[in-house]
Amino acid sequence: MPSSQSLSPSSASPEQVGMSTMALARVEAHLKQRYVDAGRLPGTRLLVYRRGEIVHSTAQGFADVERKAPVKDDTIFRIYSMTKPITTVAFMMLVEEGRVALDEPVHKYIPEWANLGVFQAGVTAPFLTKPPARPMQIIDLLRHTSGLTYGFQQRTNVDAAYRALKIGEVEKSGTLTSMISDLAKIPLEFSPGDAWNYSVSTDVVGYLIEKIAGKPFEQFLQQRIFNPLGMTDTSFFVPSDKAHRFAACYAADGKGGLTLQDDPATSSFLSPPSMISGGGGLCSTTADYLTFCRALLNGGALGDVRLLSPKTITLMTSNHLPGGRDLTEMSKSMFSEASYAGIGFGLGFSVTMNPAKTMIPGSAGEYAWGGAASTAFWIDPAEQLIAIFMTQLLPSSAYPIRRELRTMIYSAITDSNV
Repeated sequence: MPSSQSLSPSSASPEQVGMSTMALARVEAHLKQRYVDAGRLPGTRLLVYRRGEIVHSTAQGFADVERKAPVKDDTIFRIYSMTKPITTVAFMMLVEEGRVALDEPVHKYIPEWANLGVFQAGVTAPFLTKPPARPMQIIDLLRHTSGLTYGFQQRTNVDAAYRALKIGEVEKSGTLTSMISDLAKIPLEFSPGDAWNYSVSTDVVGYLIEKIAGKPFEQFLQQRIFNPLGMTDTSFFVPSDKAHRFAACYAADGKGGLTLQDDPATSSFLSPPSMISGGGGLCSTTADYLTFCRALLNGGALGDVRLLSPKTITLMTSNHLPGGRDLTEMSKSMFSEASYAGIGFGLGFSVTMNPAKTMIPGSAGEYAWGGAASTAFWIDPAEQLIAIFMTQLLPSSAYPIRRELRTMIYSAITDSNV
């Protein structure tokens, strides 16, 4: 284990790192008035890190409204799809070791997928399909151009087939192995590489890690990422001795209020799941996720712990959409944890290509993602900035909070690096 001192972040005033205390206070006031006091969000946890220092770290509202338990610095949240970047980093560790390559066909590791067809017609199996233009490659899984989908998109008959088999749902069922078998029965939405569609692809990446590493996926993450970095509160379940720190999860009721969606006293997250979801299964704290983000911002290392090479981080945070296109040109998806205009997709993250097209302050090369319960993070290498936002509200599309946070946090920068 590394010494905690080597990995612990230090704090500074915003002014010491070219930011404004007053502008950051405005962010908190906005969250309080518009969301927490208004009853739209149960509570919030916001952390801003710049030029190697924590400059803003606040918690407000409730982690559990019913029990009046406040959000604290060590509150444990369901991070859902913020699991995806962690899974992708783990996979790229295997790539660096020469054990797998991005252009390899997926069916090399999943033989039962060798003859996956592309949907043509049909309501239920057997569907009418055609052969894909090319086999699915591993890079297609990492950038969501695989032809896989999520059932909750409710856009096509393929989505409906996912729902029927409960593939990729928030409340996990089955196992990684059963998911792979079920996916073998359902055609692809499109030929790999032809489009971008948010999907269970990263869950499949978790399965590949297990196959290639020869050990359970969760064990690989523990041994190679969580233990070395001291991410002691990040796991696929919340153990009993930490259950008192676990937040409740809520659903937006459509009227500006909250409905309890997952009670932390009875949550399925209190015991190890059968389905270890690399796409959305982890729970974590703001501090743990900051540790992970700092390693990425620092070129793949933190203290004496190196996860990846800086060159691999550069590869992951480049736009990998075919033809250099953005999500407006490539997406068939009804849903994304990022906006589309000016945004591309790397390996595990969305990547800002053209800040002007996003119509939000930002930097080219900034990379980000979010989770189903409205959590979000972004890393801006140009400004040496990390922002992490935690709350627990489904769906993440209920409010434009991510856009507001980006606008207001970038507005707090008084001394830009670019």
